[in-house]
Amino acid sequence: MNTLKNKVAIITGANSGIGLATAKLYLKEGAKVVLAARRKEALDTVAKDLDGTFITVVADVSKPEDNVNLIKEATNAYGNIDILFLNAGIAPISPTTDITETHYDEIFNINVKGPILAVKEALPHINDGGSILFTSSIVSQKGFDGLGVYSASKGAIRSYARVLTSEVKSRSIRVNSIAPGPISTPLYGKMGLPQDVVEDMGKGFAQQVPLGRFGTSEEVAKTALFLASDDASYINGIELEVDGGLSQI
Repeated sequence: MNTLKNKVAIITGANSGIGLATAKLYLKEGAKVVLAARRKEALDTVAKDLDGTFITVVADVSKPEDNVNLIKEATNAYGNIDILFLNAGIAPISPTTDITETHYDEIFNINVKGPILAVKEALPHINDGGSILFTSSIVSQKGFDGLGVYSASKGAIRSYARVLTSEVKSRSIRVNSIAPGPISTPLYGKMGLPQDVVEDMGKGFAQQVPLGRFGTSEEVAKTALFLASDDASYINGIELEVDGGLSQI
């Protein structure tokens, strides 16, 4: 119950899904957690059910000033940072023939620019030997129709993580990525598709997974706990698929 005792962790996209499940697990394991998300009302709602030492910060990671404020709020509250989990992301669908500049900018601003700027702001405050985690995705390894820009954004953040791994090696900061497959999270409901289409798409994804089901946010959270902990002290620079085997066959 004390795997992360007194560690300071920042989690973006922490109001639901993988981010919230990870925040709950980190708190359970003794961490001081900073939950960040775009909507104050969502953070206020989830905060009512959390136990432990935490603060919430309203931050749209696509905005440079929000990343500055997020790190400032976190360090003012708890001092230096041990774990930075850059999990916030969106996945609206569009076939290549319908992609617009707005569609592209929205995805890349949140999924790529946001994490990169957050790292820049956080690095001076991350303790040597700390851990940086990214939520990538198996979509950068396989081709799913309609997810061209989203897949490109996740491929970009994976490439960036490799460079970052090298750039922070002198400080023994570990950089790893988690690549979820089909996970039961609110993300699917935010794709801008009718509910019946989302349900049919979900069934199709589940049939492709060797384990025959969607994963859960809690299963991904356990991976985020492991990679952030001392148990993963010699694991660095990897992308770990949590996908029931979908990317492997």
